[in-house]
Amino acid sequence: MKAARTTPLQLAKLLKGAATDKKAWKPVVIDVRDKTTIADYFVVCEGETDRQVKAIADGMVDAAKEKNLKPLAVDGYEDATWILLDFDSVLAHVFLPGERSYYDLESLWAPVAKRRREAAG
Repeated sequence: MKAARTTPLQLAKLLKGAATDKKAWKPVVIDVRDKTTIADYFVVCEGETDRQVKAIADGMVDAAKEKNLKPLAVDGYEDATWILLDFDSVLAHVFLPGERSYYDLESLWAPVAKRRREAAG
């Protein structure tokens, strides 16, 4: 029997759960399917210190590995102010608090999700 494929939404929720397990602050999943072709979902969260940011990213990679998935690329791990995990259809962003507020991905991308909810409602 063939194993079920993990959908992008399932992967995004898995990564968010892994971040929560590592005590990430305010993890969110942002649906960007109608806004860009680079990914279907962003997972955005933050850690209090660079060590916690690395631990969150490691937890996400470990959770994905349990589903036989691995990131295509990891960027920012050495500095750990903003780690980007590229899972193709899902991009996970793990920030230090100052970096998260500076880049403010939620404000940049979330209006798409809000419009989708309003159209569906």
